Amino acid sequence: MPTIFDQFIRRTRNVTAQLTALGIPRTAPARPPADPTDPWASNYAVLVDRSTLAWCTAVTMLADHHHTGIDRQVLAADALLRELGVRGLAQLHSGLHAGAPVDYRFTRCPYCAGIGEDPTQPTCGEVGCAPWLEFAGHDHVCPVCHGDDYQPQWFTEERMAELEELLADAIKEREERASLRYRIRARLCRRTVCS
Repeated sequence: MPTIFDQFIRRTRNVTAQLTALGIPRTAPARPPADPTDPWASNYAVLVDRSTLAWCTAVTMLADHHHTGIDRQVLAADALLRELGVRGLAQLHSGLHAGAPVDYRFTRCPYCAGIGEDPTQPTCGEVGCAPWLEFAGHDHVCPVCHGDDYQPQWFTEERMAELEELLADAIKEREERASLRYRIRARLCRRTVCS
């Protein structure tokens, strides 16, 4: 019976097979040396492994968003992971949603698929972590969603209650403002009529 972790293996296998079929190397070429006269240039060159789960996720997200093949998004995925690393997937995800912040309680994380743990690390069960560590900021959390629990069916009821409260408060505040405006208008009208 396949586990949830099998989808991560399948994702990397599919992308690396496409890279092989397209003749794209699995390691990004090193960047050319920086210009020594440029004060903003950096000699720091990070090798990008195109067979990692993070890179495969980034290139898949970009290709799906732009409706292109992964061959058109290889350099963008290289740049993202070279500059921002795995945590850059969260910024990419937000950028693909027109800059809006992504609430991973309602949107499945593209990296960990909503499990909240880093899929490249061993699970707490495999390592034998103590159960109380789950609530103490554990090291196995996903670097993209930071362990947000993807449960829209649970959080939707809570969010709807919050929104109903906000709506009721807004209606009440509007009525108070409307009555205040009416009283001010009435006093101003009396003053202009009397004078």
